[in-house]
Amino acid sequence: MKVDLFDFELPRESIALRPVATRDGARFLVVKGNERSDKAVTDLPDYLQAGDVLVFNDTRVIPARLTGKRGLAKIQITLHMNEGEGLWRAFAKPAKKLKTDDVILFEGGLEATVLEKGDAGEVSLQFNYAGDALREALDRAGVMPLPPYIASQRPVDDQDLVDYQTVYSRKDGAVAAPTAGLHFTDRLIEEIASLGVKIVHVTLHVGAGTFLPVKVEDTEDHKMHSEWGEIDAETAEIINAAHLAGRNVVAVGTTSLRLLESAADESGTVHPFAAATDIFITPGYQFRAVDMLMTNFHLPKSTLFMLVSAFAGYAPMKAAYAHAIASGYRFYSYGDSSLLFREDKL
Repeated sequence: MKVDLFDFELPRESIALRPVATRDGARFLVVKGNERSDKAVTDLPDYLQAGDVLVFNDTRVIPARLTGKRGLAKIQITLHMNEGEGLWRAFAKPAKKLKTDDVILFEGGLEATVLEKGDAGEVSLQFNYAGDALREALDRAGVMPLPPYIASQRPVDDQDLVDYQTVYSRKDGAVAAPTAGLHFTDRLIEEIASLGVKIVHVTLHVGAGTFLPVKVEDTEDHKMHSEWGEIDAETAEIINAAHLAGRNVVAVGTTSLRLLESAADESGTVHPFAAATDIFITPGYQFRAVDMLMTNFHLPKSTLFMLVSAFAGYAPMKAAYAHAIASGYRFYSYGDSSLLFREDKL
């Protein structure tokens, strides 16, 4: 499909630079085919029933944005995929100032050697620390990797350390938050569980590639970056049992959805999974594992707007976004949310 089909005009003032005062106080647009309802996130329980499964991504954001020097040149690094033993894939800016075997120096004694250079500013870096020692070094030298559309308008501060992390995050590794999950409070989770809804956790370490613009003219030519994901056997069993019982599987965020779809076979059975995925979902994709999707509002011409158009329908999503913009919904990571029903199950 032509990428321009997924373009729309978004006023600058629609971009949320901070979340609302309480996580679950955001607005909530419910989209079911051509029907739309303006709600609040606290209304989510009204759309869930006993036996449904709510799937959270429990990844935890690390301070993955680093500023260092190669000689006199200032280099900004955004980590995006951990390959173990201190080896990371990253995006460098300006990458043209780097070559293989260059050493970048950061604060606190952290160093990284450039092993490879790829396309679009991507590099492979070998750090002089690994494991817990590297994590501690990142705490000293790095900052919370706010998305470019926020970081370009204000500096990162201590409040972001809280705001840009879900209340249920527990596994270090993401360089971007699974932002639909930012709306959940412990109280809301308890209310949902009290309905008999089963709550499970999967892990997808979100990479910085999620923010990369789509620069090609046709979706067939776009290359997705890989992200590491994991679903254990018990979680897969709970999801499959829910489907057999005719209940809904509700993905909290596109990250949970992409992981579940990566782990599902053609029959819709979800299998245990521990691997990288570069799944790219566009209209025409046949969904297997997810029935409903909670997600924030995404960028024009982005892979995530393509995904929601595939899930809830292209025309309904174009209309829903037009309504959201006209109604003052707040967009992107710190913005409002939506609940989408899968088009082919209406």
